Amino acid sequence: MGLPKIVVLGAGYGGLMTVVGLQKQLNLEEAEVTLVNQNPYHYVTTKLHEPAAGTLDPEYVRVSLDEVINPNKVKFVQDRVTKLDVENKQVQLEQGDPLPYDTLVFALGSAPETFGIKGLLENAYFIRNLDGVAVIRERMEQLFTQYKPQDGSDEPLNIVVGGAGFTGIEYVGELVDRIPELCAQHGIPQEKVRLINIEAAPTVLPGFDKDLVDYAVKYLEEKGVEFKINTPIEECTPEGVVLKGGEEIQSSLVVWTGGVRGHVLLEESGIETMRGRVKVDEYLRVPGHENIFVIGDSSLIFNDQERPYPPTAQMATQQGQLLAKNLLAQLRGGEMKSFRFESKGTLASLGGSTAMGLVGTKKVYGKVASFLKKANDLRWFFLLGGVSLMFKKMKF
Repeated sequence: MGLPKIVVLGAGYGGLMTVVGLQKQLNLEEAEVTLVNQNPYHYVTTKLHEPAAGTLDPEYVRVSLDEVINPNKVKFVQDRVTKLDVENKQVQLEQGDPLPYDTLVFALGSAPETFGIKGLLENAYFIRNLDGVAVIRERMEQLFTQYKPQDGSDEPLNIVVGGAGFTGIEYVGELVDRIPELCAQHGIPQEKVRLINIEAAPTVLPGFDKDLVDYAVKYLEEKGVEFKINTPIEECTPEGVVLKGGEEIQSSLVVWTGGVRGHVLLEESGIETMRGRVKVDEYLRVPGHENIFVIGDSSLIFNDQERPYPPTAQMATQQGQLLAKNLLAQLRGGEMKSFRFESKGTLASLGGSTAMGLVGTKKVYGKVASFLKKANDLRWFFLLGGVSLMFKKMKF
């Protein structure tokens, strides 16, 4: 029969925590574990807004999988997954041969949620991966290089950020640090640059504590950010955006951060989804498919009030940690444990020197929150690669 085959798709937070947990505890010749990822590296998704703004070296958010994976315990396949063949228990790849599995862990992340906005996919930029954020940074720097108000007119340089959720606010926070540098570099008066954050919901950071939201809005408005709240974008064009009600904002840089949906491969495989996400059981399995686990952004879990948890790195990390233990228990004839999310708090940066959020149930603001946010980033590197990786990243 051969060794049990465990295939993990995706080297994000959930996928890597599953793999790292397995390789720490697996005995040699106990199972055949394969990790499939399109790139030979992991990128820290929660930090992508910083290289997108040009405030952080992109190498900080990149971790080579060679630094994380034990090749004696885990086989790495660099390829793109094109299809899940649930009936025949195999994964189709773009370049390589199909991969058979006994147990499948789907951790491929998400896709942008466009909410049907016309032209958004074609004309907006997305903070999704390292290649994408490099394009955003280059485009923004190009705009400042080329900006020359014609004939002394007051035509502004507009930067539009769609979505005032977590990523949108953190990206805007980095931009308020970066824009003054670009203005000074290119001799552009800062008042010529408009940074506009547009949100369809009636508040910035929906779901956040009001005191924290008020702090973030006040800080960013004092830095020159214009908020358009309760204002849906109806269309995105090469020239900018059209808002509900007809207002047009000209911009050659529209960055969309307005939400995610589950991965399309799950829908295409015939698995039942809600906006691409799978409502998993207590063990993170797909209902009706006890050998398929979905974790990370494509999983759907409800809290005690029957409201879905938002997809976060914290959630994916905890899922991967538990799933590794459950897969080991399954291999050894033990019992799996139910997943229960335990929030450790949430911190949102507002630039390089300030932040706000919750640590447990305590509200924190300013430099203290910023320090805790940076410490939490380093904790992730420790979980991935121990003290050596954490100290390597501290050098940045």
